[in-house]
Amino acid sequence: MRLSSPISAMKEVYQIVVIGSGYGGSIAASRLARAGQEVCLLERGRELRPGDYPNSELELAKETQLNTPLGHVGEETALNEYHVNDEMTVLVGIGLGGGSLINGNVALRTDPRIFDHPDWPRPFRTDVSTRLTHGYELAEQMLGTTTYPDNFPAIPKFEALKKTAVSLNANYYPAPMNVTFHDGPNVVGVEQKACQLCGDCMTGCNYHAKNTTLMNYLPDAKHHSAHIFTEIEVHHLERREGEWAVHCRLLGDSDAAKAQPERIIKAEMVILAAGTLGSTKILFRSREAGLALSQQLGHHFSGNGDVGAFAYNNNLPVNAVGTGPKAADKPPVGPLINGVIDTRPQVDNWEEGLVIQEGTFPSAATLALAKGLKVMATASGKDTDKGLLDKLKETYREWVSFFRGPYHGAVKHTLMWLVMTHDDSRGRLVLKNDRIRIQWDDIGDQPFAQRVNEFLRRGTTVLGGTFVSNPLWSLLTNRPMVTSHPLGGCPMGEDAEHGVVNHKGQVFASETGTAVHEGLYICDGSVIPHSLGVNLLLTISAMTERAMAILAEERGWQIDYSLPQQRH
Repeated sequence: MRLSSPISAMKEVYQIVVIGSGYGGSIAASRLARAGQEVCLLERGRELRPGDYPNSELELAKETQLNTPLGHVGEETALNEYHVNDEMTVLVGIGLGGGSLINGNVALRTDPRIFDHPDWPRPFRTDVSTRLTHGYELAEQMLGTTTYPDNFPAIPKFEALKKTAVSLNANYYPAPMNVTFHDGPNVVGVEQKACQLCGDCMTGCNYHAKNTTLMNYLPDAKHHSAHIFTEIEVHHLERREGEWAVHCRLLGDSDAAKAQPERIIKAEMVILAAGTLGSTKILFRSREAGLALSQQLGHHFSGNGDVGAFAYNNNLPVNAVGTGPKAADKPPVGPLINGVIDTRPQVDNWEEGLVIQEGTFPSAATLALAKGLKVMATASGKDTDKGLLDKLKETYREWVSFFRGPYHGAVKHTLMWLVMTHDDSRGRLVLKNDRIRIQWDDIGDQPFAQRVNEFLRRGTTVLGGTFVSNPLWSLLTNRPMVTSHPLGGCPMGEDAEHGVVNHKGQVFASETGTAVHEGLYICDGSVIPHSLGVNLLLTISAMTERAMAILAEERGWQIDYSLPQQRH
């Protein structure tokens, strides 16, 4: 069943408009609809269902768009959007479900010590053990957080991660993930299927197994009468005579969109949840149109300390290449991420904690994988074991990959490292030529990358492979960082001098003081003022659950949290 309605069904006025359908937008829509309010959710991308996601290089190319300093390339509603900048490239998911469609499903809680940092407003800090913790619990229930079942096949890439952790005396455990491992209805009654262990979570799950918001919060919102529309880009917001005017552009090719591509939707309340880059861009445009906002807009940008690397051509098989539609005929790969090396409990200074996970190469991007990995390893890789016999074995495996494909030889023996830690969270987002750009001159020189690389080099030594640090550094001279976990831009703070929103997500109405715009909230990663050093989805979800609970209480609304199985 499709969740979105045709544009022709869209009204001119709604009580509440939610912009964006990732974790923040989906949760806001679900909870406010459960509180009996009229909700309209707007999503820039398309509604892709399981079976619609790319399974080949050509299909993946069609689902890729680039935002660069020179212009835009690709379809505006393509699933994978890369924001390319000199200092950092950011990947975001576009579609009904937002980033949940292409992320790694990992649902880890943030180290509570991080919330003691002065970047966080005091009222939020005092809520960590109460409202925020309850938010975590609600989100874990709705998202179906679980771990890989003991009775499922062993996963070689997790075994490689475990071997590394044991050798380095590092804390490790199976990743808590939002994946379904059995057939049947989930907590909101949506039928799902068991994971086929294909590893293609990053390009979209075609098996109804990944617990994206398309499987839980969004259908729950629709069940409670929310109106959902796709292929609508929100340009800016305007305050008119006590209500909000949401200025939109229709991107689809429907008759209604062609007849009237520019629309204005009026609302009493707006929940901005278009993601770190999207929400910040909308507010920049809104400020240009006259909306009073804090001068902190665009500040506190963070890449969440993301670092990617490879342990190439190891001595043992890793089997980390996705199988997609061939899953039934191939050995199990597992979900995108199966395990976590977590040094956070082992360090006194939380800023030095590392969260390391093993990744998977998607099946739709394997055509040039053998050659690409070899080029990067040759350009900057460091072989961690020596000897003529070892060299002969490594060379043989490379030739096997070239001739037999990525499910054999060196590629089959390659482990992808995905790491999160802490940068200084002092990047800047700016609007140039109507495009959101990143300014962060020293990001490539910050010490966290060196600390991560040293740990990963030691880990690769355990596996007997060639260590390749941040892969783009191997090919590009200006050493850009890459992140799929952007944060900040609309940071929360005690007042407008220190943030764009308060601890409840209400947008400050001037450059100073604590006065807020009536009925304007932000609920996504843009409000997080400091790197989390862990996968973002669960903390964004918990923060949104907290914000919606406070909003409902202050307005005298009652959110019904009961689930279908609890009503029988």
